[in-house]
Amino acid sequence: MLAKGPSDARSYANGAVRSAIFPMISLLDTFSSGHASNRGPRGGGGRTGVRVNPIAKPAFVSNEVDDASGSAATDADAFSGEPVPELDPADSGHPPVVTSLAPPIFAPDGWMHQALHLRHRPQQAALANVVAKAFSADTSLLCEAGTGVGKSLAYLLPGLIHAIDSGRQLVVSTHTIPLQEQIQNNDLVKCRALFEAVPALGPYANFKTALLVGKANYLCGTRLAKALQNHSELLESTQQGDLRIIQDWSTRTQSGLREDLPVPVSHEVWDWVNADSSLCNRRNCSPETCPYQRARERIAEASLVIVNHALLLSLIAAGMAPKGGAKGVLFANDFVVLDEAHRLPDVATDHFGATVTAVAIERQLKMLWNQRRDKGLLAAYNKDADKRLVAEVHTATEVFFNIVRATFLEGTPIWRQRNPNWAEPLLHDPIARLCARLKDLSKLETNNDRRGELTDVARRLAALNSALDDAISLGEAPDYVYWVERGGAKGRNVSVNSAPLDVADLLRQNLFERKTSVVLTSATLTDSPGSMNRFQKRTGSASIPTHIEASPFDYRRNMEIYIAADAPKFSGGDDNGWRDAADSASTPPRGARDDATSFSGIFSSPTLEWQTAVCAHGIRAVPGGTLLLCTSHGDVRRLHAALSHALKDDEASPARRILAQLPGTSRAALVREFREAGNAVLIGTDSFWTGVDVPGAALSQVILLRLPFENPSHPIVEARTEWLEGRGLSPFGEMSLPAALIKFRQGIGRLIRTMNDRGRLLILDSRVLTKTYGRHFVAALPHSRFTRFRRATLAEDIPPYQ
Repeated sequence: MLAKGPSDARSYANGAVRSAIFPMISLLDTFSSGHASNRGPRGGGGRTGVRVNPIAKPAFVSNEVDDASGSAATDADAFSGEPVPELDPADSGHPPVVTSLAPPIFAPDGWMHQALHLRHRPQQAALANVVAKAFSADTSLLCEAGTGVGKSLAYLLPGLIHAIDSGRQLVVSTHTIPLQEQIQNNDLVKCRALFEAVPALGPYANFKTALLVGKANYLCGTRLAKALQNHSELLESTQQGDLRIIQDWSTRTQSGLREDLPVPVSHEVWDWVNADSSLCNRRNCSPETCPYQRARERIAEASLVIVNHALLLSLIAAGMAPKGGAKGVLFANDFVVLDEAHRLPDVATDHFGATVTAVAIERQLKMLWNQRRDKGLLAAYNKDADKRLVAEVHTATEVFFNIVRATFLEGTPIWRQRNPNWAEPLLHDPIARLCARLKDLSKLETNNDRRGELTDVARRLAALNSALDDAISLGEAPDYVYWVERGGAKGRNVSVNSAPLDVADLLRQNLFERKTSVVLTSATLTDSPGSMNRFQKRTGSASIPTHIEASPFDYRRNMEIYIAADAPKFSGGDDNGWRDAADSASTPPRGARDDATSFSGIFSSPTLEWQTAVCAHGIRAVPGGTLLLCTSHGDVRRLHAALSHALKDDEASPARRILAQLPGTSRAALVREFREAGNAVLIGTDSFWTGVDVPGAALSQVILLRLPFENPSHPIVEARTEWLEGRGLSPFGEMSLPAALIKFRQGIGRLIRTMNDRGRLLILDSRVLTKTYGRHFVAALPHSRFTRFRRATLAEDIPPYQ
């Protein structure tokens, strides 16, 4: 449950609303199964159809235990009934010794060097020692550790030692899958090898780890048996083939995870057999037959639990934190590391907000009654009145979202809602009537399994209804921003959204006031030399001590930097509807975003021609691979087309592949293909500015198309601008510039990944040189030696890379 704020009752009710939607996240021992399902930046709690505001209005949501099934209505409440025992280090028989073990591990000729032959890094040793002290004292800490410091081992080794000594759990949260994979497949292997090789560390060698995985990813043996028994009521004949595939697979799978199915199955079939149901509980399911229940058992044995920021914050919002003021963020008496912490404020904004889509509502309706197939839970009653209720909600859903699209999203993919009651609540009464009927049916139902399924669907529909009511009424204004948006491959998926303008109090209450150590670390937390002031303000961590370790890499020797002196101005039409946040008072079209219909066209031909010429020259000049970072999907599309033409059959760069983050492409697949090609060009935006780790010649050059200022017309940025101005603060100084600087540093950080890496950085935005704020970006460069270049003298200014 979220810590109580000014609206205590409303906050309490909304914790229940959110827990009604989010499945309980369970654990999987990564070393026994090797699986890492649902771990991406938005895994388990992202915009997959519904996010529900943890601070919304009460709805038909029950937290009471179902007497017949023994299951709780919310997974978080059900799971919290079996917390890891809270142990005080002083009473555990193992007083904290991590502060005495960290120095000999990381010393110049220490255990890590002797046993693993790893090079001593003074910065890593200093970081490990300060983190060990924070763990042992149960204090929090913000740590910036430059690329190459080796921060993962600097917190994992002390963290594992302290977890085992104290009988507590270490929770490690990341933002990206690549970092989780690095921790599991590389860093933890080194930790175990070190513990096994050094006698003094032997007691720690048998540590166990667990990975938080969404409950809906697991097969439930009980639900599978029920689906097989009632398949004629629930599924049509074509879907029953998927059910037989799952049945056959269930007899041999070790993990029970959907990703391990030999062939994909439909969402509708999986919805009937996964563990995200009140039927999957300790009374109905045995660990011997239920993968999810087996996974739950492993939590008590895990010293280290790995999660991502999205899941962590979703669970916190769902009421997973220890109750009654007990110590711990997620589990009783745990302590936490948040790596890639620079992304925490944005992830918190996303996951403390809400999203409702037609797809989310229709998915629940199909479980009740699929009109086309005449299948579903209500088919067992064969009541025309019940089917009419479902049909009524279906029709209202279709009408409501069509009206939203026609009214607000014909000429733009996104529109901010400023006035309460901006739409008729067409769904409120139909969903309320359907939920009331489901509640009545569940009371009369003698079949416990069907009763549990009915209750689950009613709970989810009620939560969606509550979130939609809140969005239409602007229930949390002025502290929240509300907007509607269309997306998907053809822009047909409409969503209704909300997000908090300031997450500092939420993060402070739920991370830093939990009486336990919370360590935040990243390569980019400072927005000016030596200062994390802006980051601390955004995360509610102003009182938390900070520690900074610079990168050990020799950037001056290994990185060449070139900055454009004559790039076309980013303003007006050339700016695609974006304004220079520093010195433009003009406001772009409300809701404008990266879309051919919403932006003021495409880049003017001279601008695109200039960019293409400079990029093509830079690519030809470097034999290895080039990562070209953009700030919009429109830039990605245009440059992909232009460079594909410019470099086609190019003698200076034979067989060079041009990869791009286009609709339908996989980020992981693109990075893998880029790495394997050795000399490819990869064009990406947003997520490619961080988390891309390609050492060696395969990534020899990074080109930044423009400074990564946020789109000022996006509803969240626009509303935060007004919110800051209303408090007499500078939106540019407090929000736009610090965020751009951190992303700028992240993008540059993709280039040099190891001590032996070399490469070239091209910045195609002359504002670094011409604007007063440009000095902040110059100061953020890894070193101060750079070369100005002009289009007319490219060959002389940017010679072939040696």
